[in-house]
Amino acid sequence: MPIMRPWHRVDSAMSRVIHVFRQPDRFVAGTVGEPGDRTFYLQASEDVRTISVTIEKQQVVVLAERLGSLLEEVASRFGADVPDDVPDDQLDVDPLTVPVEEEFRVGAMGLGWDADSSAVVIELLAITEGEVDETVVLDDTEEGPDAVRVFLTPAAARAFAERADRVVNAGRKPCPLCGEPLDPNGHICPRQNGYRRETDADED
Repeated sequence: MPIMRPWHRVDSAMSRVIHVFRQPDRFVAGTVGEPGDRTFYLQASEDVRTISVTIEKQQVVVLAERLGSLLEEVASRFGADVPDDVPDDQLDVDPLTVPVEEEFRVGAMGLGWDADSSAVVIELLAITEGEVDETVVLDDTEEGPDAVRVFLTPAAARAFAERADRVVNAGRKPCPLCGEPLDPNGHICPRQNGYRRETDADED
């Protein structure tokens, strides 16, 4: 599941389908189903077009973490205006737009910075039977898996990451002592001086 940093534009005729959202009205992580049996989606909308892709929970976690790192990097290297926090009233807390129809299942992800538009670029590539050639990530080469490419302002990227964290944690049972989400590998509870509380199973 490579996450690549560079991004550049190549003009070519594409035999594969790349859904590009340059000014999305919405790009969010969300779920369908009850805790313990949730399916995770990323959904992009622009004007009357909405695309939904299925993604693993751990991929959502990784994407949110890497977004945070990338935002810190572009702020220091390029002087980008990156907010430290997102006000609650700017967070998208609405459910996914229905009907939720899977375009494809995500196999690989790309993450980069487009200096021309001062935007974070996220690319989600469809899962394939073989390994993904890294040269097709964040590129317009003719061969390769279908993809969704989304351009986000730094503030929108920060808001996406915040919501993604909330969506992931919403399925985890809270610790009865400290209220923090329980981890399937054990939970270090500050109310018990670092005692690792074991949990039975992960909650989607």
